[in-house]
Amino acid sequence: MSDLGSEELEEEGENDLGEYEGERNELGERHGHGKARLPNGDTYEGNYESGKRHGQGTYKFKNGARYVGDYVKNKKHGQGTFVYPDGSRYEGEWADDQRHGHGVYYYVNNDTYTGEWFNHQRHGQGTYFYAETGSKYVGTWVHGQQEGAAELIHLNHRYQGKFINKNPVGPGKYVFDVGCEQHGEYRLTDVERGEEEEEEETLVSIVPKWKALKITELALWTPTLSEEHPPAEGQGQEEVQGATGAGEPSDDIQAEGFEVDAEPRTGEEDIDFRQESQENSYDLDQGNPNFDEEQLDLQE
Repeated sequence: MSDLGSEELEEEGENDLGEYEGERNELGERHGHGKARLPNGDTYEGNYESGKRHGQGTYKFKNGARYVGDYVKNKKHGQGTFVYPDGSRYEGEWADDQRHGHGVYYYVNNDTYTGEWFNHQRHGQGTYFYAETGSKYVGTWVHGQQEGAAELIHLNHRYQGKFINKNPVGPGKYVFDVGCEQHGEYRLTDVERGEEEEEEETLVSIVPKWKALKITELALWTPTLSEEHPPAEGQGQEEVQGATGAGEPSDDIQAEGFEVDAEPRTGEEDIDFRQESQENSYDLDQGNPNFDEEQLDLQE
């Protein structure tokens, strides 16, 4: 993705002077405001200090990219906006030529990421908004990946839990707008992706599989799963079923909660993380499908 690097979009160094019109100091160095046309075809207009870009300036690359913002000794440092050749852009903090601090990245497919950055990657707390579906991931990022405690918010329900390498793992819950919660956990499961001839290995993919434990009314907090007990047989089953509008969940969920798969339901469709990840493009590498990383060599 174009938010993962801009190594090919390097600016000319202090020794690649090119043509210059502007102020100089007593040593003849570029100092103050000036305009420069660099040997590689890039242009810069802004402030200089002792021969280096320093302060506010606009750097335009010959491929159409441009940076408008702060410089410190020839490096992007401070607040600035970078528009990439594919039309995506980053607005926020920079440090030593890297996206670093707080910033917003706008993708060509209208997705956005708002949050913390570290050395050019999404890192810390942040929100990724999926424009096509209206869903968003709100939580922790590690080196460009969704990882840690987070909330995956959809139009009529949300999932709260822990993520590892972009996948939900362990205890969590679905919260439905109709007024109920479904508690359970995601377990990693091996799923065959296709059958090959006998002498060839079968392709296997590890995907998270939801195991429902119970359904409750909305709560301000969620007790740990080990402390919760399913309702006694025949007690409150009709009320729980009516609260969910979920198509008889009591027939699918056993007391132990681990012996059958119980897919969470909203009343119209099953909630399956794998299906949603395809529909909502949770793989962030698909957030900017038109970007050619090898061509631009611009996260994770």
